[in-house]
Amino acid sequence: MRCNSLDFIFDYFQQIPTMDLEEITFSGWTAIEEKKLHAGEKPKDEKVYTMYHGTFLKYVQRILTSGFQRSSDGMLGSGVYVSRNIDKAKCYPLNADKNEAVVLKLKVRVGKVKKIDIDNHPLQKSWHQNGYDSCWVPPNCGITAIKSGREEDCVWDPARIVVVDVACCLDDKTRWDLRKQIRGMNNHGAKDGCSQCHQNTSNTGSHPIQSCWTCNKQMCPFQKKHMCNK
Repeated sequence: MRCNSLDFIFDYFQQIPTMDLEEITFSGWTAIEEKKLHAGEKPKDEKVYTMYHGTFLKYVQRILTSGFQRSSDGMLGSGVYVSRNIDKAKCYPLNADKNEAVVLKLKVRVGKVKKIDIDNHPLQKSWHQNGYDSCWVPPNCGITAIKSGREEDCVWDPARIVVVDVACCLDDKTRWDLRKQIRGMNNHGAKDGCSQCHQNTSNTGSHPIQSCWTCNKQMCPFQKKHMCNK
């Protein structure tokens, strides 16, 4: 007599005692920034990190109104160059008068991250073409182009970067005016702001508004907190 395999499997699972599974309900969140992450630790995929970018003061307004522009090339290829090490950002622009330079404080959604830690890495300039959103050079990894040994990051899509403050600017009035402008854009930009998290979206595009799976209230994944009404 030949045994039908499907009948055997069905009979087997019928003999397993059933269990009453306790239903677990979860909804809502509170965001906690990873402030203790050191520069030597690899950025975790899909996380948001504080980073810095040094540029000429004359370019700041264009960045605030139109967003960052990818460089055409560089040590890590095309992208926006940033770092979690503020001292690294203070070195840029190279050979600039400090009165003409400014360091912007950013929030960066790194996406999928590729580590580049050796000279002539096979993906050193092609990480984005291989499915990565950002790349990261660890500090003191021995790459000869980075004399300071400080970490460096490169982000392909400028929409992943939001300016949140001015970290360094020698002129006090200019620094104050820029900070006021940035905070106004991020907190009160009703025309270009997200209706849920209230962040400015003129440089990043609209946020993906979704409905809570429990209370059906609209929410944004960039909200710092969501408490379910049910």
